[in-house]
Amino acid sequence: MKILKHTYLLFATLLITFSSCKKFLNIPLPVNQIAGNGAYISDNSAGAASTGNFTNMYTSGYFNGAESIPFRTAVYADELTNLLTTSTQHQAFYTDNLQATNVGQWSSLYNQIWKINTTIEGLDASTATLEHKNQWLGESYFLRAWMFFHLQNLYGDLPLAITSSLSTNNTLSRSPKAAVYAQIIADLLKAQALLPDSYTDGYGENTDKRVRPNKWAATALLARAYLYNGEWANAETQATAVINQTGTYHLEALDSTFLIGSHETVWELALVTVPGAAVATVYDYALYNFGIPSDLGVGKTPFDYRISFVASDDLVNAFEPGDTRFTKWLHPVASDADATHEAITYYVIYKYRAAVVGIENAVQMRLPELYLIRAEARAQQGSNLPGAQADINVVRTRAGLSGTKAATKDALLAAALQERRVEYFTEGGHRFFDLKRTGNIDAVMTLSAPKKGGTWDSNKQLWPLPTNDLQQDLNLQQNPGYQN
Repeated sequence: MKILKHTYLLFATLLITFSSCKKFLNIPLPVNQIAGNGAYISDNSAGAASTGNFTNMYTSGYFNGAESIPFRTAVYADELTNLLTTSTQHQAFYTDNLQATNVGQWSSLYNQIWKINTTIEGLDASTATLEHKNQWLGESYFLRAWMFFHLQNLYGDLPLAITSSLSTNNTLSRSPKAAVYAQIIADLLKAQALLPDSYTDGYGENTDKRVRPNKWAATALLARAYLYNGEWANAETQATAVINQTGTYHLEALDSTFLIGSHETVWELALVTVPGAAVATVYDYALYNFGIPSDLGVGKTPFDYRISFVASDDLVNAFEPGDTRFTKWLHPVASDADATHEAITYYVIYKYRAAVVGIENAVQMRLPELYLIRAEARAQQGSNLPGAQADINVVRTRAGLSGTKAATKDALLAAALQERRVEYFTEGGHRFFDLKRTGNIDAVMTLSAPKKGGTWDSNKQLWPLPTNDLQQDLNLQQNPGYQN
């Protein structure tokens, strides 16, 4: 029975996934037709519909792969140096020169939100007895919050599309940041209440795989949302709730951090091999090292070994002496010198190393973030500065560093941000988002952009909305500084 159940899940998921790749503003079936066609009348079909949302997230490539938000924001900010200068798309991000035709994240994430909305409405409307309805609803609220969080931090004010109704969605205007975060937090509170404590598969069976969010994943994202929204006490409370789950989460050795089975992982995106596709489809962030040799040879660069991006000088110089994250997560490779070539050392991003599926997944949230969220929240409140210092030191100790000397509010805030920079480089958009939310983006990028061959103005901290979406919803306005 279990084999039949999971076979149906895979087949139905593929049908749902590959039949729903339309643009967000031009999707044919409203939720009542989908439900009527049998998507939510049994555990098998409802489970397949819910799992389809995770499959869509993977196949979109916006949280793993060469067009992922972690990768694109690292390129856009000051973390990477581009070696593939002939790519128009890479150069647009690298030189901070985006146009309304460059970015597909907006349309793809809203497309995924629409599918998630159909799941929520279909589950709510179903009269069937669904054994794991709460889990599937909780997952859906979590994923919607995840999508809105990333959209807000990339584009600013957003249309809050929380229905599958096209007539409603096609006329939405943009809601301010406060309303967007209110929606994110509301969704996460629902997810937190609905999801199980343990990690489960699509049918509620406990598993050691962390590819579907549980209650603590929702709590972790809630802590992040509260932090970004300036709700320090709530951020501390939610971060503490995750940290206290010591039977489930603890820091791993740096070499094991990104492996499947890591107890540091709060939530990860499962990677699958696409039949007939190039092997590159399994790579987590397009920063995999491809088995690059330490000695490149005379006049060679990492690009000769299919590496398009390496760590920027700004990132390399951000590490303190003795920080083992520098030696474990950055891999030095050097070219040889001759009469016409100088020797150059490059640093390849070395967090993900496996060339095959089954060793690593694309980690979306890790435990150190919760310590650093709590440290920042405690420092902002000013009532527990020693506690903030202790949280920072948990992360520093794992990296082989001595305790921070920061003791005042401002010094601790700076120390927490520094740890976020060297702990989470090229992950999750953290560097770009941190620069924006702390008001440091203009000062940093005014210096960084010219090094990349670009220029910077403050409007560039928001990405442009795609032209097609602006044409289909006349209530949408383009972000300042861009032409439609």
